[in-house]
Amino acid sequence: TEMAGSRSSTRLMGAYILFFVPFLALGTATSQVPFLMWSSERLPPLASPAAGHITSYEQLSAYLTSAFSSGSHTVLLFLQDKLSKDDFTVFGGAFGNKQDSAFKNLEAAIQSSSSSVTLPALEWTGSFDVAALLQEKLGVSPLLVDADTLSHLNIKTSVSNLFLLLKLFYSLQKSCKEVLHENDEIIGNALSLMKAKKVPYTAIYTGLRPSRVISELPVSDQSVGRTLLQAAVPDVKPPIIFNGSGGPCIMLWAQNLSVKLSENSPWINLAEETPTLPGSFCDGSTSRTCKIQLTVEYRNLERGKQIFVLRQRFYSVSARNWSTLDTVELKYRNLSASYIANRGIYTPAEYSFHCQSVTNFGDALLFPNITDQNSSEWRLNFIDFQIQGFGLSNSTDFSYASDCASFFTPAIWMGLLTVLLMLLILVYGLHMIMQVNTMDRFDDPKGPTISVPQTE
Repeated sequence: TEMAGSRSSTRLMGAYILFFVPFLALGTATSQVPFLMWSSERLPPLASPAAGHITSYEQLSAYLTSAFSSGSHTVLLFLQDKLSKDDFTVFGGAFGNKQDSAFKNLEAAIQSSSSSVTLPALEWTGSFDVAALLQEKLGVSPLLVDADTLSHLNIKTSVSNLFLLLKLFYSLQKSCKEVLHENDEIIGNALSLMKAKKVPYTAIYTGLRPSRVISELPVSDQSVGRTLLQAAVPDVKPPIIFNGSGGPCIMLWAQNLSVKLSENSPWINLAEETPTLPGSFCDGSTSRTCKIQLTVEYRNLERGKQIFVLRQRFYSVSARNWSTLDTVELKYRNLSASYIANRGIYTPAEYSFHCQSVTNFGDALLFPNITDQNSSEWRLNFIDFQIQGFGLSNSTDFSYASDCASFFTPAIWMGLLTVLLMLLILVYGLHMIMQVNTMDRFDDPKGPTISVPQTE
């Protein structure tokens, strides 16, 4: 879709964000990513795709060949690791709420460009690689830069240039809208630098893969006629189980076991791969104090390990055994960092422990060991974490979970106190109303006046 010519406000409002809305209901279930391209110079025209049409990778390649066939070009590739057209509808202020849009700089750049091309649905496969395709068309290797690096570059317009600005889409500490807004600021800063340098450019914004993938079933497998809609049940990965001499003795499950080895390094989710369990042991002791260890080794950490040490103790005050997670140790290459649970992770020995978030930062349950330098630099974030080390000899399922969140949360206490205060006000008001006395004598206009003695 070429946007040139008329600059009326009506066409500018719908030129970008609202362009995606008709495709949401008519698109097929094939995996796809949006592709936006705009330039300070003239781009070759491209016919508007029909609603529901999915542009193939070959069609995009043919168009880029015509766009970069002659002369030198400077291309800015803004590449997110996940992006879908639904992101523009949800966070783009598509229903008139423009001040709340997460794509203000992007929309302004497309509206002010000489021409642009918008492909709401570009076919995506596992081998999808826009950077490699642009490298083939321009004949230059991509240069990974950020806004600061771009400001110090001496860009030669006599040769083609390909600058790659990569920003991850998801963050464990921020919402999708906050990350998209930060990406939009990066786009705005980079385009401002190009305008300040007075360098003609072509910008492309797309994703490495879709952030929302809809599975497509063959027509033969779909039921015919009226059926009751039911939400698909997601596949749940099995827990990590270590079997001792008498059967399962340690179980661990988490939706995410994320680690971060430096401030600028990405998060690594270790729960996505199948680990091995060398060095794990259960002492099998029947005494009131026994120790077990679960050592989980991952290839993504270059044979790195996570070590969970649990201990069972008998406490005479409660007259029962309690299980505690004493330490969590992370090993990477020749470095290691250990964290102390400080008895914040505990449960009755016959129960499992569950917590929605176990971290060593923020509202931390794991505290760094002061003897390890890496403990304060590395980050651990376990989401939907559950572990059990005792009482598993006859079962491969978790026992009743003791959750880290207390039953009476601050919100519950605030609600109870507010209800109690309102109840006291109501009771006081009813009491005051019951104390109001009405007159028991009234004047008769046809009879004599009532005389009330002063002594009565």
